[in-house]
Amino acid sequence: MAQGSEVQRGLEDVVALESRICFIDGKEGRLIYRGYDIRELAAHATFEEVAYLLWYGRLPTASQLAELRGRLASLRTIPPELARQLDALPADAPPMDVLRTAVSALAVFEPGETSPGPSSIGGAQRLTAALPTILGTYHRRRAHLPPLEARPELSHAAYLAYALLDRAPSELEARAIDVALILHADHDLNASTFAARVTASTLSDLYSAVTSAVGALKGPLHGGANERVLDLLDEIGELERADEVVRGKLARHERIMGFGHRVYKVEDPRATILREWSRKIGESKGDLRYYRLLQRVVEVVHREKGLYPNIDLYSGSVYALIGIPRDLFTPVFAASRVVGWTAHVLEEYDDLRLIRPRSQYVGPTDLSWTPIGDRK
Repeated sequence: MAQGSEVQRGLEDVVALESRICFIDGKEGRLIYRGYDIRELAAHATFEEVAYLLWYGRLPTASQLAELRGRLASLRTIPPELARQLDALPADAPPMDVLRTAVSALAVFEPGETSPGPSSIGGAQRLTAALPTILGTYHRRRAHLPPLEARPELSHAAYLAYALLDRAPSELEARAIDVALILHADHDLNASTFAARVTASTLSDLYSAVTSAVGALKGPLHGGANERVLDLLDEIGELERADEVVRGKLARHERIMGFGHRVYKVEDPRATILREWSRKIGESKGDLRYYRLLQRVVEVVHREKGLYPNIDLYSGSVYALIGIPRDLFTPVFAASRVVGWTAHVLEEYDDLRLIRPRSQYVGPTDLSWTPIGDRK
């Protein structure tokens, strides 16, 4: 790259490729999957329908949806060798480390699904079906819960909740998880999706690409913000302390998680949808403390900084009220985003070009060799 070329730190606003999967209109606050507005999908679709849409580019017919649901249910059971490997991991291992290890290991136990190319749709469906089982297997051992059952009668969202709760969720809880999975399924070239596409662009296999994505999602600047939102609510405690705590953090230039976005210049449409679900779940539990605290935090942050909420502000409250442990929030994110990751990997295979950007070198160029005896 020529010296003096403009550097876009973090690749902000750099268009790296063309895609038919996801569109974000940051000025209008719109999120589109394959032509469908996220508001319409969250109101009417199931996660399985959205998965089909992202993978195949169209909504499924009734028979296609039934076939996909049956296939995902049939793929939930993980190999006994992987289950034993999960049991051998430390019970206090970070969940995202467990997930990253398990995704990579699954490819070893099922090598037939790893060849890169259009046939990788089988691996996409296998990973989507298996991630809730991986998380449930790990969590149940550390929580001393009974072994996980396949429960083919449960939807994908209900099975994920059951795997982490040791009970089938209520109809309202299952729908809340379903909507949350839909909202997290894809989001253009975010860090983890870009990591997956970079790996796929080398003609590496889908499991390697998803392992790369899980590793990127583990970073607290990408995943984990909803956990820290709940940490903030715990610190505030009482509604009357919200102004004091938030303004104090802002005065110390501390970041308030759940606000602002690299792309959205208005409220994240996913936050708008989950705010209502935070209220619904709170009302069903007779506990609106999180919802009321979040609303007060929104008022303070918008008044002081002019920032709008993003999806992370409300998702943690929904998960926590349902009973999902806080350190599993990011793995649940992965259990949804795996559909988007794999859709992007499949698209990358369809129009393969090695992703290889340049850096602008800013170091010296005229140093001379010094013999080792003369170096100081």
